[in-house]
Amino acid sequence: MPSSGRSPTTPPGRAAAAPRRSRSLSPPWKSGWQPRNVLNSLWQEIFLPESRKPDYKLVKEITVLCQKVRCCNLSGKERSKLLTEALRKMDGKYLEIAGSPVAASVLKLCVQWCSQSEMDPVFVALQPHLLDLSRNKDTGFLVNYIIKGASKEQFALFISSLHGHVASLLHHTIGASVVDRAFHQATRPQKRSLLLELCSTELQLSKDLAQEKQCRLSVLNIISKHGLQKSSVLQHMTTIIQPVLEKGIVEYSIVHMVISEYLTIADKTSALDVIRQLIPHLIQGSSVLDEDVIGQLIPHLTPTKSKAQKKRSKAKKKRSSELLLIRIMQTKEGLKLGLACLKHGLEKDRKRIIKSLKGHIRKLALNDYGCLFVICRLSIVDNTELITEVVVDELTKHLKELIFDKNGRRPLLQLFHPLCSRYLTPRELFYLNYNVPSPVSKVNLDGESDDVADKEHGGSEDTLVVSDSNPIKRRQVLLVKSELYEVLVETCIENVGELLRANFGKDVLYEVEKNNFLEGVTDRIHVLHNAIACDAARPRTDDVDEHAFDNYHSSRIIRRMVLDCPAFAATLWKKALEGKCKLYADGFSSIMVAAYLESPDSRVKDLAKAELQPLIDGGILKPQEHKAEEEK
Repeated sequence: MPSSGRSPTTPPGRAAAAPRRSRSLSPPWKSGWQPRNVLNSLWQEIFLPESRKPDYKLVKEITVLCQKVRCCNLSGKERSKLLTEALRKMDGKYLEIAGSPVAASVLKLCVQWCSQSEMDPVFVALQPHLLDLSRNKDTGFLVNYIIKGASKEQFALFISSLHGHVASLLHHTIGASVVDRAFHQATRPQKRSLLLELCSTELQLSKDLAQEKQCRLSVLNIISKHGLQKSSVLQHMTTIIQPVLEKGIVEYSIVHMVISEYLTIADKTSALDVIRQLIPHLIQGSSVLDEDVIGQLIPHLTPTKSKAQKKRSKAKKKRSSELLLIRIMQTKEGLKLGLACLKHGLEKDRKRIIKSLKGHIRKLALNDYGCLFVICRLSIVDNTELITEVVVDELTKHLKELIFDKNGRRPLLQLFHPLCSRYLTPRELFYLNYNVPSPVSKVNLDGESDDVADKEHGGSEDTLVVSDSNPIKRRQVLLVKSELYEVLVETCIENVGELLRANFGKDVLYEVEKNNFLEGVTDRIHVLHNAIACDAARPRTDDVDEHAFDNYHSSRIIRRMVLDCPAFAATLWKKALEGKCKLYADGFSSIMVAAYLESPDSRVKDLAKAELQPLIDGGILKPQEHKAEEEK
């Protein structure tokens, strides 16, 4: 009888089932393929039996050594001995070890703590494969530590291996971190060689250009000097920047520098498009992957952490969840990008930026570059209520901490005396006046946009629109109506002695006391004058603090107050100086006493002339010149 093609148990009308295959231990997605990537490595660690795992005993042995190395109470000699033993066991198998997620973390620990002589064979073995390892999330961190511990010659070899691959690595999340690490550690010629590769393919072979002794890379100068076509350079940089923006890999300083240079040569449409693509990434969390992810998936092979290591890991996770806008404020290029987004973004984008910063203003204000970003946001107000709610209210909550901090005081001083060269360096003023050339001609802080830019955009949202044309009125709204000034005056009264003698706090006290444009707080200013005068009227025998007239900082700030505020000069004279000028006619206090005769106000001069003139005639008091640095 002919066979029907069905087994006796196959029901009629159904096709025969395929023969059952023998069970295989190969990866289910591709039988017989040798695993290389992270997914295959994880599959090996979790699903393969112990007898099939590569170097299982070796991994287990070095993991135990790693647990001992991570002990907090371990001495340096003991740690060095354990690291030497672990490296001896891995000798000749470094590449295979790097292919295992758990073993790679052990090798990373050894590279982090080992000596240079122990590091050399690891670098020699892995150097041909560093580019491939840079694209793996398990070994990318290992490559970063290898770069950090490499000698100058080894690092130069790594930089040379990057040529032609910088752009492709920047398009990879882990590879970008490796390139950025190399960029931070590179010398100036090496940095230029990496950046030139991102600007034009024609410049990759130009070694002389990379050796030029220029302070920074300027694409405009390079285009004009070497006769390059601006359109081709712009097209090449667009092909590099666009994938970076699409993937959100925008937290690295080398990316910031390339985007900043791109904005200098891009047309208006391209520049605004890049800025608008950048803003959503800046107000989201970081895209950096945590190196402990694999350890969470394979806890039985992950060494246990001490309390200090858990604390560091928690802090790192907290940093990775922060807004990118806050994280990029660690560099000047990150600041320039933030200011470009703030000045040239749409009005709705600026609102999104300020709303995302709620609860983070204090951290920004205490940062070297972050405080400049806060200053810019206060200076180009287009939504006073939102600025008051997000920025001013948080400044008010942390007022005491901010007024004593070098950076924290600057947003407050900006509200009293905008863009003052006494409180901001020329470099910081340059950053605050930074504008992208193509979108608008210029955006002024504490003022309106140029008329040319407004006409060019037809009154659209592409330009910065300031709600109040009067900068003094706008600052008065932010200070008085938000109650910031009232709280600031009370804080100054409570801490007047400490502020007088503080290097940074004295400037805040001076600007609050000066009060040359605010209304409605005159009574509290008189109270502040009395508080300063009472502190200065204490006898020198008090051992609590150095006397206000004898302290370096307080004597000079009181001198400025006497010269600029006649009301304070009269109060101080009556409470602290009348009949006692001879006691303070020498030392630091003499410059403060002499300020009464140098005051531009005749009433202040007449008040002290009768007592001070005999001291000058007798040579006891020497009049001081009103120096330019003391002028307003």
